[in-house]
Amino acid sequence: MADELGFSRSDLPEPAHARQSPSRSLATARWCAGRGWPVHPLAPGRKTPPGNCAACRKPGHTYRGCRCPADGRWCHGFRAATLDFARIEQWWGANPGFGVGISCGPAGLVVVDVDAHARRLPDRDRLLPGIEISEAVDLTGLANGFHTIGVLAALRGVTSPAEDETTLRVRTPSGGLHVWYRAHRGHRWQSSAGSGGGRALAWQVDIRAHGGYIVAPGTVTEAGAYEPVGRVREPAPLPDWLARELQRTGHLPPAHVPAPRPVPPRARQAVLAAGGGRFAAGRALTVLLADVAACAAVPEGAGFTEKLNRAAYTAGGLVAAGLLDEEEAQRLLTEAAARARPGQRRRYGAVIRGGLSAGRMRPLSLGGTHDLR
Repeated sequence: MADELGFSRSDLPEPAHARQSPSRSLATARWCAGRGWPVHPLAPGRKTPPGNCAACRKPGHTYRGCRCPADGRWCHGFRAATLDFARIEQWWGANPGFGVGISCGPAGLVVVDVDAHARRLPDRDRLLPGIEISEAVDLTGLANGFHTIGVLAALRGVTSPAEDETTLRVRTPSGGLHVWYRAHRGHRWQSSAGSGGGRALAWQVDIRAHGGYIVAPGTVTEAGAYEPVGRVREPAPLPDWLARELQRTGHLPPAHVPAPRPVPPRARQAVLAAGGGRFAAGRALTVLLADVAACAAVPEGAGFTEKLNRAAYTAGGLVAAGLLDEEEAQRLLTEAAARARPGQRRRYGAVIRGGLSAGRMRPLSLGGTHDLR
């Protein structure tokens, strides 16, 4: 008997060592697109998108204005997600090992990503941001996201999302759980990661919404399979209590606050708009650095590398033009990258060095043509 994914139980993913089935990956992509969920490829055996093309990897390149997704290429991760069945056949037909990712925002999805990592317990104010946990409360046994989301649900007198049998739930290879919900119409919920700086629901609980993607059920990675739990294969509407908690914790921008404007495609234009000079250069770079730091809200699929590369390339041009001190540029870039990706110094250090080096070859000045298309 076939389940609601269109597969019989024998077709469900094998254990962690199994490879992605060509027919399964294409069928999963079709199934998702048929529900209005834009899909994009994931690299074979991984939960991250495949690499960009050579042109998109060049210093200073950004997804804004890039023609690759429109031309049928999967560059820039979830931003290339599509509902075009012909393109889906093309992508997964030619690359049967690809996994399937779903761009949550355009799909109208809010996914609660519950982690079960072995981590040291943070300070009490980070367990449930905005909710005071008295020192008198014994935290013995509290160890992961299943516990924190369970405590939050208990405080509100409701069922924990991890135990919600009315909606699609997907077990992850690391022992975590993805709990899928349909977003309220007109609500642009934002993604978050854990309970660090910025918006957060609970420790070891991420939110996948606008600005992020989720691995589709049925996808197999080297670590194992993303396997549906129970019999339900459709997301239920986002529970009202959870919507209130997400709004309380900053996942829904106030209606009167306009969405952040995209960074201009040319850093030179930002400098001109700021009024020129060293102060203007600092303001222009600040916009790009803020874009880098904002990646902290999304642990993957946020375009961190390209955003950092763009900021470093711009900084290099400002240094070459004498508008910015190189040591100061290095410091600013490193601080922004460290906030977005703590513990990944080797990774972001290489991006910063490469971007600065490339930018120094083309000085950025108010009358120049240093172009960051």
